[in-house]
Amino acid sequence: MKTLGWESLDVILVTGDAYVDHPSFGAALIGRWLEAHAFKVGIIAQPDWNSASDFASLGKPNLFFGVTAGNMDSMVNRYTSEKRIRSDDAYTPEGAAGKRPDRAANVYAQRCREAFKEAPIVLGGIEASLRRLAHFDYWSEKVRRSILLDAKADLLVYGNAERAILEIARRAQAGEHPRQMHDIRGTAHIADLSACLDALALPAFEEVSADPRAYALASRLMHQESNPLNAKQLAQRHGGKLVVVNPPPLPLTSDELDSVFELPYARAPHPIYRNARIPAWEMIRFSIQILRGCFGGCAFCSITEHEGRIVQNRSVASVLREVGEMKARMKGFTGVLSDLGGPTANMYRLGCKDERTLKICRRLSCVHPTICRNLVTSHQPLLALYRAVRAHPDVKKALVASGLRYDLALCDPDYIDELAAHHVGGYLKIAPEHIEPGPLAHMMKPSVDVYERFQARFQVAARKAGKSLYLIPYFIAAHPGTTDQDMLKLALWLKRHGIKPDQVQTFLPSPLSLATAMYHTGLNPLSPDLKPVYVPKGGRQRRIQKAFLRWHDPENARLLQEALTAMGRKELIGTGERQLAGTIGARQGPRSSKQRINGL
Repeated sequence: MKTLGWESLDVILVTGDAYVDHPSFGAALIGRWLEAHAFKVGIIAQPDWNSASDFASLGKPNLFFGVTAGNMDSMVNRYTSEKRIRSDDAYTPEGAAGKRPDRAANVYAQRCREAFKEAPIVLGGIEASLRRLAHFDYWSEKVRRSILLDAKADLLVYGNAERAILEIARRAQAGEHPRQMHDIRGTAHIADLSACLDALALPAFEEVSADPRAYALASRLMHQESNPLNAKQLAQRHGGKLVVVNPPPLPLTSDELDSVFELPYARAPHPIYRNARIPAWEMIRFSIQILRGCFGGCAFCSITEHEGRIVQNRSVASVLREVGEMKARMKGFTGVLSDLGGPTANMYRLGCKDERTLKICRRLSCVHPTICRNLVTSHQPLLALYRAVRAHPDVKKALVASGLRYDLALCDPDYIDELAAHHVGGYLKIAPEHIEPGPLAHMMKPSVDVYERFQARFQVAARKAGKSLYLIPYFIAAHPGTTDQDMLKLALWLKRHGIKPDQVQTFLPSPLSLATAMYHTGLNPLSPDLKPVYVPKGGRQRRIQKAFLRWHDPENARLLQEALTAMGRKELIGTGERQLAGTIGARQGPRSSKQRINGL
């Protein structure tokens, strides 16, 4: 501030992450965006929340505090799906744990208020996005109020925030208090019960807290209003107040998205960290994000609730300019791009064929239960981008490390051939998640035969390229709709195919997702009559389902033997080719998370 001659700041951003000045880090992106529009911005990164001292360190903001828990939900960041405290934090120097509080957005907002009582507070980031309405909280096993009320904030921004935050700043500069800004897309605010609204009323907080059917209905209504081109304003009563959620933000054009990614980022962690390793930065430092959003609509995923269902794409020219920036400004860049991707690697330039259809569409997924006939599935624009990047003189190799939709890839065999030939460095992440129809239907994922067709086609492509490649398949245990019998069949399938996963996940109910609504209520929000759903709950059952995924681990042998006995399947206990859970303490072959897909 002294160097710039600034006596005060317009906006002060408070974040639970270390400050890395790169567009993959939300606070840095919003900070640079506001700066580019002539606002004076400061960032307080990972403050000590035990007092208001750090929150007062930059003085009182002229316009507002912008508060975010960081790139991850603070509870997901700190706790495993078994509710154990994690030993590390990828967004902290040296991966140190414990640098942010539980429910960080709430705590930071409270400390901002203590530091400067009259300073407006605007919430943002994924923690705020997923808690904008009454939501089931897995860690306390109860329905909590909107974070707007708990944090006592003036306004909440959800999703992609560039347009909303700029409008808030400009209107605040003109003298309007954020608390009075009730008409901005992608925001939520508090209103009196007497407010005159043209809004869709959701079941009240008190109703959804007490009645699972009311919660499931609220979840259905909220998800049905996810298309920004036809979504209604939502209102949910919380006691004597209304929480009002405006329609989602309109997607950015390619020119607008390009401008966001081409702001003058330092593309490095702040010097205060003295070259300490920040794991999240190490993972993405030589990657390039080419798109935002996802229309997959997987029930367990929160991307749609946060980034939106309409994919936003960068231009080829912008991506190439970023390659040039990496070469010119980033130490250690050798010409290898670790990833060209986004939430889903192969949704670049995919979307609805007809704008009129898109404007009235109410589907939650463009690919489930089948790929929509109105969806553009050609991967040729993406292949053109890949070829342009490969031709760049500063690029030696461009890998694709983001997960991809294999059902979409099958629509364009040229993409699979080129992916295998040029963009897979030995391993390809793929997420079938399960093999049984019941779990897959509740996950809103394609059937296993689609995965197997992709596997066979990718094998052909690998052989054609003369390369030895592996698939790394990901699976989920304990997802709503998954029985122990389903997990047993998956374990037998894994063994039959020689797949021994090292990293597996147990379903973690994140706020607002459809799968979380199923977990909490035991009902399917999308079925017309709110059909009951089997939900595996309790620590032991969740451990059993996870053990089936890691059938080869001797540490799971006793648990699996007990489970198989209880299921009346003792014949499966042993070390035979068609058996699971052999001798306790004896490893069943070498560990591997890889599935070899060719004979080279």
